[in-house]
Amino acid sequence: MNLQAAQDLIQKAGVFFSRSKDATGAGRRQVLDRNWVVVAQTPAPGVPIGEGDAVLSVVKKGESGDCS
Repeated sequence: MNLQAAQDLIQKAGVFFSRSKDATGAGRRQVLDRNWVVVAQTPAPGVPIGEGDAVLSVVKKGESGDCS
């Protein structure tokens, strides 16, 4: 799922602040959310979250770890 779609889904659940990080460790910023793909998340799917609890690990489309 791309980062924008994941953020939209989190917001539908009533949480409006989530974080994302570059899964490669390079510290790149996610400027265009649709160009990034979520490869991992914390907490695990189905675990209740509050504001700021969701952390989405992402890679740019086409990079290693991109399952799309």
